[in-house]
Amino acid sequence: MTTEWKSVRLYPIPSIIYLVHNNVQFATLTYVDTSTYQIMGNLKIVTTGILFRLFLKRKLSNLQWMAIILLAIGTTTSQVKGCGEASCDSLFSSPIQGYMLGVLSACLSALAGVYTEFLMKKNNDSLYWQNIQLYTFGAIFNMAKLVVDDFRTGFENGPWWQRLLNGYTITTWMVVLNLGSTGLLVSWLMKYADNIVKVYSTSMAMLLTMVISVFLFNFKPTVQLFLGIFVCMMSLHMYFAPPSMLVDLPLTSKAAPESAVEVSVDRKAAS
Repeated sequence: MTTEWKSVRLYPIPSIIYLVHNNVQFATLTYVDTSTYQIMGNLKIVTTGILFRLFLKRKLSNLQWMAIILLAIGTTTSQVKGCGEASCDSLFSSPIQGYMLGVLSACLSALAGVYTEFLMKKNNDSLYWQNIQLYTFGAIFNMAKLVVDDFRTGFENGPWWQRLLNGYTITTWMVVLNLGSTGLLVSWLMKYADNIVKVYSTSMAMLLTMVISVFLFNFKPTVQLFLGIFVCMMSLHMYFAPPSMLVDLPLTSKAAPESAVEVSVDRKAAS
């Protein structure tokens, strides 16, 4: 367990980024509708790939770049509704501030993810010790934000710690347990895999949610959903499959040495 301040001081940075990112998400929703918000959220797939390459120096092949772009296209396609629906008319009619905040949110999400991966792989510390540092600073910054909000409203509703669990039900606790478990699983991905695996798992979970919604909430599947799932599956195969499975390599390289030997033998015979 690394306890030197020069190592611990790096953990407040992603906490601040996540804090800003979460508030930017809510600000974005004040300008755009939910469909536009979901579609713009797919920009983080591409921004994660770009920052993954720039900051972590991970080289991606051309096929992998194409796979990442296909993933963004596939998830976007699955979220676009039918052209006959009224929501399509508002898809590109939001104020420019909404789109700017959406792009900012995608960049912040990618930056936080890439920086967190850097921290997780920086040393061989226990994953749980790293999580403690990350979430402790996150809790401190969020508590500070709540205190500032209380002073801003003049403690009209009382201090935040007295109403922190207001309205909590068994369903709320199940959501908290689910999200907390998800956070731990993401930290395992950051430690032992990378951000691209996280992006793919998140995208596939989103598509799986849509499929489950068909059975649980009578969600009506669309052609766009099936096309999006198909494109995402192609992207998944393109990114993780060995190049030999994707491209038929020519077999002339093995025949070349034999032909060279035959030529040299013929030349000796001629001489």
